Amino acid sequence: MLDSIRARLTLWYTGVLTFVLIVLALITYFIFWRSTLQRTDVSLSELSAAFLTTLDAEVKDQSGPDSLKLAGQVAITEHRFRDHVFAIFDSAGNIVVSSQELPTAPPGSSAAGALSSPSFQRFLDDSTRSERFFGNVKGGRSGYRGFARHFSSSGNAYTLVILQSLHPQQEMLEEVTSTFAWVIPVAIVLASVGGYFLARKSLAPVVAMSSQAGRIGAANLHERLAVQNGRDELGHLAQSFNNLLDRLSQSFERQQRFMADASHELRTPVAILRGESEVALSQQARSLEEYRESLGVLHHEAERLTHIVEDLFTLTRADAGQYPLQPGDFYLDELVAECVHSARTLALAKKISLNFEEAPESPIHADESLLRRMILNLLDNAIKYTSEGGRVTVTCGHTEHEYVLSIADTGGGIPADLQPRIFERFFRADKARSRAENDGGGAGLGLSISRWIAEAHHGRLELTRSDSAGSTFTAYLPGPASPSASNS
Repeated sequence: MLDSIRARLTLWYTGVLTFVLIVLALITYFIFWRSTLQRTDVSLSELSAAFLTTLDAEVKDQSGPDSLKLAGQVAITEHRFRDHVFAIFDSAGNIVVSSQELPTAPPGSSAAGALSSPSFQRFLDDSTRSERFFGNVKGGRSGYRGFARHFSSSGNAYTLVILQSLHPQQEMLEEVTSTFAWVIPVAIVLASVGGYFLARKSLAPVVAMSSQAGRIGAANLHERLAVQNGRDELGHLAQSFNNLLDRLSQSFERQQRFMADASHELRTPVAILRGESEVALSQQARSLEEYRESLGVLHHEAERLTHIVEDLFTLTRADAGQYPLQPGDFYLDELVAECVHSARTLALAKKISLNFEEAPESPIHADESLLRRMILNLLDNAIKYTSEGGRVTVTCGHTEHEYVLSIADTGGGIPADLQPRIFERFFRADKARSRAENDGGGAGLGLSISRWIAEAHHGRLELTRSDSAGSTFTAYLPGPASPSASNS
């Protein structure tokens, strides 16, 4: 049961509500008790003042040694209230007069025992410490609230004590307690049921999204979760999940396209290897020249197959983050010059002019082998797609924070609608593909690897120009003054 979020939310909500209601009930009970006690004390104080006023007036009308007792009886009669006890004590603690001595006192009243109880004696002793004193006295059904006030009459000191029964106040507090005793459980039950259905209704979209997400697989990866309210938390969750599905779908499509292109690229050299070997084996007698020609074809296709596999392995390690850089200090201009010198043979074979404009010293901290591979890939790409008699120009300069390496050719250019996809793996424009296959070109992975190398050095590789006059690829690499260069 506790495995359900709805049940846990309901239990938490019920527990917190129970705690709040109990605390509220205790505070309410304390406020009622405090207010009742204060009203009782105020009533006793006012009643004592009225009693003494009547007593003073009656003492003046009386004479003799028992004048105070007679005046007290008259005052008690005038201020007699239900559940109240009046008593006057002299300085020695003896009772001068009390409401229990009057003929109207109910027989067997519990108040008579209250005046002689040990609790009352302690109250009376404590009252000598202050002019006015409030305290509780045990007795009766719920006890008494007592008030003692000192006064003088005819030169003698006396103490007026008024006891008020706490039974009515106790009955009211018991009613409040009993009310809370049934209201709180009913409120908790109703709130728990309502909280459970509220949690169930609130989490219903999550259950629906979970069910729908469980049905999404490779066959229906295009489906998306329904977004009922894009402005609340569940709407944001659904949108985030849909964005995740979009990225997964794009990755899945790239993977499918990658596998299809890889299969296509690997099938061609494998088919040539198989066909050439079958032809060589089908004839009983062949000349040495024919065998050398067949072996040359097999060797050429094996090199091409090895190059494709190595490129695939490089990109796979790069995607997995398992191709660590080995940076070192060298001069970028010298590396570019060496790469141009190495590619000059390919350019001369196609009667292409390969020029490297003089560049200033360009110290850099990077992986020399990877940058060499990037430059050779770009040079090979430019020479491969430049017609006979064309020109390839290499420039290397720098700005305030980065080096700029540009390789421009005079080929036929790349169609505008295909330029955004030029760095995709195995992608080649149709014209470029036909030329590359005719001359044994690569598999369309060179630009992808080159861009990864630039980005691995916190730089970038861009196609900055491509039209009928040719194309220009530009690599931007961090210079020595850039913080990225020192961290690469």
